[in-house]
Amino acid sequence: METNLCVAGFGGQGVMTLGKFLAEAACDDSSKNVTFFPSYGAEQRGGTANCYVVISDEEIGAPISTTMDDLIVMNEPSLAKFLPRLKKGGRLFINSSIVKTEVSREDITVVKAPVTDMAFALGSGKVLNVLMLGVYVGYTAVLDEGLVWNLVEHKLGKKVALLETNRAAFEQGLKLGKEARA
Repeated sequence: METNLCVAGFGGQGVMTLGKFLAEAACDDSSKNVTFFPSYGAEQRGGTANCYVVISDEEIGAPISTTMDDLIVMNEPSLAKFLPRLKKGGRLFINSSIVKTEVSREDITVVKAPVTDMAFALGSGKVLNVLMLGVYVGYTAVLDEGLVWNLVEHKLGKKVALLETNRAAFEQGLKLGKEARA
C-alpha cells in the first residue's frame, strides 16, 4: 500500500518538521519505503512551505505524485492551492483554527482540528505541528504511534523544556484523530 501526502502551510508552522517526522519514522519501520520532498517559498518564516511524503510497502517510483491520497493544510492559501490535487476518496486534514473556508467537495473526507488554538492552550504555539502529526497518525494509522513518538522524542530530546508539552500535544492529537476516525 502506498500513501501520498502533502503537508502545506506558512513557514514557521513546522510544516517541514511534521513531514520529516513522518518520513524518518517510516525509515525506522524496516517494512516501509519512504521519500521526502521539501518545497520552500521565497521567504522561510511567513512564506509558503510544503513537502511531499510518500510511504509505501513497495518500491516508490516517484517522490511526488500529481494527485495525493492525503493533504494536511495549515492555512487558507494552502487549501486553495492544493485541494484540487487531492484525489477522489482522499483525506483532508485542516487546521481549523486558521482555515475557515468550508470545503464543498463531497468526494473526500475532511478532518478538522483546531491545532493552533490547542497549541496555545498547551502554552506553546510551537507544538501545533506535533498536534497535527498526532491527528494524522491517530486517524490514518499509517505508522505505529509508538514508533512516531519515539522518533519525535529522539529529535526533540535536547529541548527538554518543550518535551513534556510536545508529548501532551502528540497525545491530544492522537486522541482527536482517533475520535474523528470512529
